[in-house]
Amino acid sequence: MSAGEDLDCPSAPASAASSAVSPLSPQENRRSVHGALGGGAVAEVLLWRRRNAGILVAAGATAVWFLFEWAGYNFLSLMANAFLLVVVILFFWAKSASLLNRPLPPLPNLEVSEKFVGKAADETRVWINRVLAIGHDIAIRRDRKVFLQVTLVLWLVSYIGSLFNFLTLVYIGVLLSLTVPALYDKYQVHVDEKLGMAHKLLLKQYDNILSRGTRKPAKEKKTQ
Repeated sequence: MSAGEDLDCPSAPASAASSAVSPLSPQENRRSVHGALGGGAVAEVLLWRRRNAGILVAAGATAVWFLFEWAGYNFLSLMANAFLLVVVILFFWAKSASLLNRPLPPLPNLEVSEKFVGKAADETRVWINRVLAIGHDIAIRRDRKVFLQVTLVLWLVSYIGSLFNFLTLVYIGVLLSLTVPALYDKYQVHVDEKLGMAHKLLLKQYDNILSRGTRKPAKEKKTQ
């Protein structure tokens, strides 16, 4: 074997190794929106993987908003009338069933299980801990990124809340929760790119504001 061949042999594994560690494409770098939303039935509804349930939620929210916002119904009176109608129907159903030897109303076991309460408490504890962790990052760690995100979100909520009443705001939140996650899951790469550029610009402006605030005036420098 010649010396030229010996020198050429190690280059082949090197080129193979360099091709093996090539960076991932944006499509392969996508985050799982379904997993970020909890990966359960709620996530499937928000991402429209259960289309019938999504349509039912949207139609129900629209009906409630129309009844209270445009038809002028009061929440307490509407709920009382609804429960009254259900109680009357069930009562006469049970009475007619006993007289006509018909089956009773197919009511489920009306009780809240201990497992359900424990699961709800665990989910609540997780969200409370997340909020406390955000407060810790802002107050103790002085994380500028978290500070800017929280400030922007609170300002947007305050501004939007001044434009609509509470019921309309909740209705808009339901509609956004049924559209934004699905759109982000579909166009995640482009959205992440634009958000990254906006985040860099905000951090640059924030650094400029901090540098101006900590810079000493020219007169103080001369007197010193």
